[in-house]
Amino acid sequence: VPGGVAVVKLGPDPKPPLARFEGNRVLIAGDESEWLAIVGISLEAKAGSKLTLVIEHAGREPSTLKLAIGPKQYATQRLTVKPGQVELSPEDLARYEIERAHLSQMRKTFSEAAPESLTLMQPCDGQRSETFGQRRFFNGQSRSPHNGMDIPAPEGAPILAAGAAKVIDVGDYFFSGNTVMLDHGQGFLTLYAHLSAVAVAPGDKVAAGARIGQVGATGRVTGPHLHFSVFLNSVAVDPGLFLRNEGDG
Repeated sequence: VPGGVAVVKLGPDPKPPLARFEGNRVLIAGDESEWLAIVGISLEAKAGSKLTLVIEHAGREPSTLKLAIGPKQYATQRLTVKPGQVELSPEDLARYEIERAHLSQMRKTFSEAAPESLTLMQPCDGQRSETFGQRRFFNGQSRSPHNGMDIPAPEGAPILAAGAAKVIDVGDYFFSGNTVMLDHGQGFLTLYAHLSAVAVAPGDKVAAGARIGQVGATGRVTGPHLHFSVFLNSVAVDPGLFLRNEGDG
């Protein structure tokens, strides 16, 4: 479904195959007895469509599989913000376009090392909201679906790396404020936004649970919280699919 994950069996092979979906490399898990493609489905994918997964096994011709996209209904949310954060000035629009291109490129990061785990820890204390996938209206104007999970928390509360990773981006962006992006391996990325303080720099390697910053209200927000996104093959997917249940060890 849009915003979901497809787990596709690729069969046995002494070496992991290579897979691409919509032109982007796909995370491969499993072992030589059964390899699995862990495919992120874009929130913009149309229900009823069939999208192509290309698989390359060493020494064989590439093969394809069609993934049928099912329906998924997300809620809508209406927010009121400062007019200057909806109708952008020419200067702010120019800044946003530069930042959007940069962040889009960062989401395409693909490192060959496999993630230590596909199970993530919750990066800060707080009640998980069901905001992923919501179609948002800012001052009555429709915007793209929300591509992360919001976790309300007090200003200054610690934010932890959801898994072992390398820091690939730190920036102060118009919409997301102070932002950190982590690469967990093979296109499995996490993003942390609206921070009041950042404790890491690009190139740093962090363990799961390492402190990477503090909760804040930077960027376009209505109050302090953590915006937490998960990406696979460059598209945002529902973080709740990867977070361990609260109370689990």
